[in-house]
Amino acid sequence: YGVNAVSKNLLICNRKRLLNPHGFILGVSGSGKSFSMKEAITFIALSTNDDIIVIDAEREYGDLVNALGGAVIEVSPNSPHHINPLEISRGYGAGENPVAMKSELLMSICEQQMGSGNLGAFHKSIIDRCTASVFHELIASGGKARQPVLSDWRNEIKKQPEREAQELALASELFVEGSLNMFAHATNVDIANRIISFDLYEMGEQLKPTALNVTLETIQNRVAANRLAGKYTWVFVDEVYLFFRYYYSAQFLYKCWKRFRKYAAAMTAATQNVEECLRSDTARMMFANSEFLVLLNQAATDRAELAKLLNISTNQTSYITGAEAGHGLLKVGASIVPFANRWPRDTELYYLMSSTPGEK
Repeated sequence: YGVNAVSKNLLICNRKRLLNPHGFILGVSGSGKSFSMKEAITFIALSTNDDIIVIDAEREYGDLVNALGGAVIEVSPNSPHHINPLEISRGYGAGENPVAMKSELLMSICEQQMGSGNLGAFHKSIIDRCTASVFHELIASGGKARQPVLSDWRNEIKKQPEREAQELALASELFVEGSLNMFAHATNVDIANRIISFDLYEMGEQLKPTALNVTLETIQNRVAANRLAGKYTWVFVDEVYLFFRYYYSAQFLYKCWKRFRKYAAAMTAATQNVEECLRSDTARMMFANSEFLVLLNQAATDRAELAKLLNISTNQTSYITGAEAGHGLLKVGASIVPFANRWPRDTELYYLMSSTPGEK
């Protein structure tokens, strides 16, 4: 991870050996946040046999993933690629109720369409009831029956007598039968490639959080299968602040944050919208409990909040004040050290990883 800015010693960390391998990369635009993510992806790809999955909200990782022999899956209304969020793979929800997990996902999706705070107790009960109903045959068959799709779930919702059921049916029409129904089909993409990038760039702002949740649910299936196969998985989430805009998507991410550690998987989340994330109590808890943090140059308000949250001293804060790209603080466990990370520019990898205009 570069060198110690004071002693000049190399900084090396095996995150798998940490109590909690998950981590954050935080920094303002131009601080080297995306470059740090791509650097981590490259090192893992070249030095391990682990699987790597990227949620790419801004179409920044495709060139690198393709160069490393990976596959890019476009998630958009215009893409031929379809992902079924209701699919359950072998090993999914091990030790937990898989139907309850799918119910949580559907609550998250419905809340995003209805607006934050508009999903009431009656809505939740109906969602839970109908989710259990559409999965009954699959569960009873031991996973041999057909995987349900969103249209099956919505048809079940429409059969319910409550007024709230009709509200849910109307709210779900857009992404089940309407123009944004890319999640209402059986999965038709093969995500068996060792390195996968889910490209969400063409998703509009309204459906991007839903796409993030559906993508993360698909990844959860892959992680569960990898665990049974004895494979470690790394999941990289760019622009994670999108998850924290809604209560259910924040909770869904947090639950994956906890589950993936048990599934032999490590998550890395990055954002330049630190202040927006810190408004979420869930995000603050995730920051405080993460054993691996890369803090790059920070805005003044973010510095103050992060210093208070992570007990960073005034002297240490100076390393994330006006810092050049690739410089800042590295927190591993209880240790916090200033670091400098420079990459030779006359290399093919540099141009694949750089997001700076004019350097492509």
